[in-house]
Amino acid sequence: MPLTPNLFHKSQAKVDLLHQLKFLHTTLSRKGLEEFFDDPVNWGEKSVKSGDAWNIKQLRAKSSEDLHKLWYVLLKEKNMLLTLEVESKRQLKPMPSPERLEKVEESMKNIDLVVREREIALRLLQTGHEKPVPGEWRHDFLGRTYWYSYKEWPIPWYLNKKYKKRKFYYLPHVERFIRLRLEQSLRTRARRQSLEKTKQKLLERKFPHLAVKSQSQ
Repeated sequence: MPLTPNLFHKSQAKVDLLHQLKFLHTTLSRKGLEEFFDDPVNWGEKSVKSGDAWNIKQLRAKSSEDLHKLWYVLLKEKNMLLTLEVESKRQLKPMPSPERLEKVEESMKNIDLVVREREIALRLLQTGHEKPVPGEWRHDFLGRTYWYSYKEWPIPWYLNKKYKKRKFYYLPHVERFIRLRLEQSLRTRARRQSLEKTKQKLLERKFPHLAVKSQSQ
């Protein structure tokens, strides 16, 4: 009886290997776009309970790995809330608890600040410089202060004609305009703060129940 190659065992070995593999995934295995929408339990609700935003003190106590995971959790939550906001506008209905989006954005902003603090502290320990590229504060010919980052030049600075044309100082007659520019920026800031206070008073007058609720908190 002639010998025939046993193909069944080879294919069985391949199938066993495929069953032993574990594919990398970061989200739950779902078939649709459910993760871009809110929990079905909250559908049709006027308000949804949510916690406070993550503050900087809480985030400083977490490791860098936990901050990385929390960032992507908040990113998914933000995408879901943005989808809910667009869908609410399409149906001409109020978005349930719109303050959730502000809390998520504030938490992501605080995470960014904490990560930047750790990068600056590590850079100070390693290089002694706060900025990623060493440099110094300089003035231009209009008296504006800016950060000048050191660069590598193919020739020394005293032989570089292009570098010599740059002026890192301002003349005495520019000081008057520096004061005027500072005064203009202060007036703009005061005007913006006054408009915000006026808008807040109008909202409190229009929605007194919200004003009482905010004062009680």
